[in-house]
Amino acid sequence: MTIHIGAKPGDIAETVLMPGDPYRAKWAAETFLTDVKLVNEVRGMLGYTGMWNGNRVTIQGSGMGMPSLSIYVNELIRDYGAKQLIRIGSCGGMQDHVKVRDIILAMTSTSISTPSKGILREVNFAPCADWQLLERAAKAAREKGADTHIGGIYSSDVFYDERPDLNEQMVRHGILGVEMEAAELYTLAARHGCRALAVLTVSDHLLTGEALPSDERERGFADMVDIALKAAFDR
Repeated sequence: MTIHIGAKPGDIAETVLMPGDPYRAKWAAETFLTDVKLVNEVRGMLGYTGMWNGNRVTIQGSGMGMPSLSIYVNELIRDYGAKQLIRIGSCGGMQDHVKVRDIILAMTSTSISTPSKGILREVNFAPCADWQLLERAAKAAREKGADTHIGGIYSSDVFYDERPDLNEQMVRHGILGVEMEAAELYTLAARHGCRALAVLTVSDHLLTGEALPSDERERGFADMVDIALKAAFDR
């Protein structure tokens, strides 16, 4: 048990999927896993462990933003022995060819700052995904026939952004989408010798203003979770 995770020793699997929303963790666990056990509910940040195709998996909410994710990832790795962590979440599209409902596999993640900035100081560290996880996710996406993009994303510190000039530069430099967690996840995974990937569903678009209706989100998110699980276990 840690400050933020109430799981007992052995409750957490080496593979952890991390949605931001704890209720999405509940939905994903109940939809995809068998023999599901609630292992964490501290502060309402739900976590579940179960089985997928004979493989043990934990699905743990991370909260919104890099500071919250950093807390959970540090504890999952240092105290519970997590070895590979895959973010499953939504993002905003930032390129014309990226459409709502598409899947983005984040190869790299740009940011202004992360909670790790205090350690890295003047170094502009380049956070990137684990290649094997990325390759497996791309294979799984192709087999599903999902419209998928691989490339750089932007992890923002804020949701209500008032920097249109910054967004313009992200678009200009080929950034596929924007979310709020992956850069810190990739940095922590690199620091601790773990593997990480972000598999994202485009739920809205910064250029067109289009947004995925709430009644259609489950279908898109289901594809994302399926791809993440197949990437984790190469199935």
